[in-house]
Parts: sequence; structure tokens; C-alpha cells
Amino acid sequence: MRFLRQQPILRQVLGAFGFFSILLLIAAFYAGLRVRAERADEVQQEAGTVATTAVTLLNEYLSSLDAMALVLGRHPAVAGLNGPEASRLFAGILQDQPLLGNIVLRDSHETLVASAIPSGTANTQPQPIVGKVIRSGRPAATQLVYGPISKARTVFLAYPVKDGSGRLVGVLGFSLFLRNLESVFSKLPLPEGSVVVLADQSGLTMARSVDSEKYVGAPIDTPKTTFGYQLDADGVERFHGTAMIDRGPWQLNVAIPRSEVVRRLQAMWRRNILLVVFVTLLVLALTWWVAWHTVIDFGHLKRAAGRIASGDLSPVEAWPVLSRDMEELQVSFATMAEKLRQARETLDRQFAQERKMLEAVQQLQRQVVRQERLAAVGLLVSGIAHELNNPLQAILGTIEVVEREPNVPQEISADIAQVKAQSNRARDIIRNLSRFSRQKPGPPALVDLRDVISSVAQLRKRELDSAGIALDVETESVRTVLAAFAELEQVLLNFVMNAQQAIAGTGRRSGRILIRLKDAGKKLRLEVWDDGPGVPAQDEQKLFQPFFTTKPVGTGTGLGLSVSYGIVDAYGGATGYFRNEWGGATFFIELPAAEPGAGAHGTDDRAAVLHGRASTGV
Repeated sequence: MRFLRQQPILRQVLGAFGFFSILLLIAAFYAGLRVRAERADEVQQEAGTVATTAVTLLNEYLSSLDAMALVLGRHPAVAGLNGPEASRLFAGILQDQPLLGNIVLRDSHETLVASAIPSGTANTQPQPIVGKVIRSGRPAATQLVYGPISKARTVFLAYPVKDGSGRLVGVLGFSLFLRNLESVFSKLPLPEGSVVVLADQSGLTMARSVDSEKYVGAPIDTPKTTFGYQLDADGVERFHGTAMIDRGPWQLNVAIPRSEVVRRLQAMWRRNILLVVFVTLLVLALTWWVAWHTVIDFGHLKRAAGRIASGDLSPVEAWPVLSRDMEELQVSFATMAEKLRQARETLDRQFAQERKMLEAVQQLQRQVVRQERLAAVGLLVSGIAHELNNPLQAILGTIEVVEREPNVPQEISADIAQVKAQSNRARDIIRNLSRFSRQKPGPPALVDLRDVISSVAQLRKRELDSAGIALDVETESVRTVLAAFAELEQVLLNFVMNAQQAIAGTGRRSGRILIRLKDAGKKLRLEVWDDGPGVPAQDEQKLFQPFFTTKPVGTGTGLGLSVSYGIVDAYGGATGYFRNEWGGATFFIELPAAEPGAGAHGTDDRAAVLHGRASTGV
């Protein structure tokens, strides 16, 4: 007692322990009541979930029966009302359908034509629903009936059978065997004592997983109690979950006994009692331990505060705090350490941003230099193309006039054709030069690169087939890009034509080109592979320069790759080359993928950016 009088903190801790014990008992009792209500809700939801799952599975099975009826209706034996052959077909199908009791076929006069179960001398009068299907020409389903052939409780599903001209020639019927359906219900993952009931639209029991013979035909409606559960006809209190089957319509009811709540609570109550006893003893032991170390902790806090005040910022080992004063001191120390760390991280981020800015400036400088070069070359090319186009048009006009003259000698006609062919080639070169000098992107839109690939493959298919070159396509992405379709088509067409010409230059009579589309992070990557000779290492650095070509003189202008580079660069993409594993060349482009939901506003913004790039000469 004297020790307690000398230690006021210890007295406060012991008083808090007593108050805590009372609160713990109250909380445990309240938690038990809450958990009991939650378990009841859980069982109720479980009943509804199982009912919904069972209905989903049954609907899927009924949908499979619809598909099977559609297939059987097109079978020659069924559409032709061939009784013996249809009966053998139905008998084979019935072996693989445990829920089906029988399959029958009746003609348009409701006469029995075929049955999976031999009819014998049994009453084979049709169900009234057969006439309904014949009159309406649409599938229908009955409520609970007794099959005239199987002599069992069943649900009859009827489907119209039509010939090739669409005329109704008969009715195909499936008997859903309710006894087998009850065995399926009994296999549902439900607690002991649970019941699954299938009722028709009037609320009468069609099938029941327990005591079915006793309750079939009885109503399932029972009065509700004030506690959320129902008193069933067998005197057992259960939680109910229901779901509707649209085909009938039928109602599926899953009932879980109230005793399941008690069973689930028993283990929890035992665990909670043991936990309360354990926590109480543990808190009592901790109370004495905390009281004993309180004074020591105060001394430790004072020494740590003194070191920080003297300028020693070395980390101090954390310790359990026992009072508000110690907590405030420890938080102050942690705050100072955190601010120092934040200052260091801020400096690191600033250095990283400066490096990125420097790299961006260098990249912009390279782009400006290239833009200036392209602008100068484009201006020169535009003037040359304009000056050459006028005399070339005069030459072509004159050649066409001379070509129309009568009595032109054969050798002169051949020379005229040669001059005309070379003039047309010169016109194409001038057109490419003009296109290179402009290089202005069209209005951007969301473009699916798979459509671009399909268009180019269709354009080049005939020439590739005649050259014996196989064209393969691999697409692994469904994302889109914001660009002009015609320009991307031009880029891909340049790559494919280069690949074709590279293979043709080897002298082989066969070859292979692969177009591959895949995701590359936030970008889409489009590659064109070929098995040609590839590009010499000394020429790789000059591939995308204007007027550079590795083709023989007279077969290329050297502008295709340069134009493609400018188009892709205008859209914020990248163009490149590498030697593939076939030994040939692979040219690729990477374009930013369009953001999900990009619309007209995003397109207008992109158009403004592209217009700005075009005005700089890219």
C-alpha cells in the first residue's frame, strides 16, 4: 500500500483496469447479440444466394434444352417425322440427360410419332400444351403434370418442328423428370435440415428435396414470424430464400433451419469466453508490468530529449509510451525525423526533375535541328517539283497527241510507250517529292490499327501472291490510336513495299512478311518483318534521311521512310529498325494509345497540336 501511495500513476492504471474490465464484459455481451443478428442475416442471405445459384444453373440447363431442341428440329429424322429412326435418336440422347424423363415427337395432328421410352399400351394422349404450340408456333412449358408414357411427375417442354420451307410439321417435347431434379437439389451445399422446394405459378409444390411424396401438390405459403424466419409445414423454423424461373414461371425456395444460427454461434461463444478470460488476465499482468516500468520510461524520455536539444540528431530507439507526456515527446521526435527525411526527398526530386528537364531540352533541340533541315529540304523540293511538273505535263500531253496519230510506225510506237512510261514514273517521283515537302497530318480520329493492317493486306495481296511471298498477321492489341487513317496506311504500305522489294532483290521465288501488332506499355507497337537480306550495318544510321535509298538507281526516291518518320513523329510516336531473327529487316513504329473515352474534344485538342507541329515544318 505504501508503494501505491508513492506511485500515483500506478493507482491510475489499476483504476483504469477495473473500469476496462466492466466495459469488456458489456462489450462482449453486446457483441454476442450483434453477432447473433448478423449470423441470422448471413443465413438468410445464404438461402437467397443458393436459390439464385440454383435458378441460374437450372436456367442454363433449360437453355441447353432449347439449343438441343433447335438441333433436333433440324435433324432429317425429326423434320421428316421418321418415327423409328427418331425414337432411336431420342433413346441415345436420353442416356446422357439424367434430368430428362422422356423425349417425344408428335405430328401436326397431335399423333405420337416417336418416343425415347416405348409407349406400349400406355395412354399416349397428348398434353394440352401440344395443341397450343401447334396453334402459336412458339415453344411453351407446362406446370406440374404426370407423363402419359413415363407415369411420373414431370414438367413438359414443347417446341415447334418446321420443315425446310418454314411450315410447322410437328411438336418436339421434353419431359423434365422432377424426381431426378429433387436428387439434384439434395446435392446443393446446404446445412443439415435444409429443404429445397420447386413450386408452380399457383404456389403448389412441384418438387421437394425432403419428403417429396408427402408434400407434392401442397401449397408452400406459410405465415412469417416476427423474427424473420418461417414455420414450415413440417413444423421446423427456417429462413427462406426465393428466386423465380421465368420459363414456368416457377418459384424455387431454399429453406435453411433456424438451428443453423445456433450451431454457428456455439463455437463463437466458447471462443469469446476463453478470449475474455485470457484478455482479463493478460491486462492484469500488463498493468503491473507497465506500472513497474513507468519511472524507467520517464528517465529514458528525458535523456532522449536532452540529446535532441544538444543537437544530436541520431535515431533514438522507439519504446512503448505510458503517458501523454511521453507520447508527445516521442511524436515530436518522430516529426523532426520525418521533416528531415522529407527535406532530403525534396532535394532528390528536384535533382531528378532537373535531369528530366535537361533531357527534354536536348530532345527539343534535336527536333528543332531536324525540323529546320526538313523545312529547308521541303522548300527546295517543293520548288523543284513545281518547276519540273509543268514541262513534264507538256511532254505527257505531246506524247499522248503523237500516240493518237494514225500510221505511226511500230518502232516509233515502242519508243513513245517507253517515253510515256518514264514520264509517268517521273510524275510519280514529283508527286512523292511534293508529298514530302508538305508532310501535314490530316484530321486525327480514333483509328484501329487492325483496320489499317487489313486495308494494306488487301491492297498488296495480289502482288505478294504473284511474287510467291506469304503475308502473315499477328494482332495482340485491341486499343486504338489518335491519328489519320490514310497516313498510317501510307506508313504501313511503305514498310510492306520495302519488305517486298528486299525479298525480290534476293532472286528467290518465295519469301515471308509478318505484320505484328502488340501493346508496349502505354503505346501500341506495329512491326513489319521480312526474311530478306536486311540492311547493312553502315547504312542503318541513314535509313530515315531524305533521299537515302539502298535500292538500285531508278527504282526508288529515298523518301518513303523519311515521309513515314515525319508522319509518326507528328503524332508523338517513334520509328525504328532492327535485324530480326530471320536474318532480314524489321521496321517498327510506336504510337501513344488513345485514352479510354476519348471523344470529339480530345480529337480537337489533338488536331490543334498536330497543326502546330505541321506549321514548324515537321
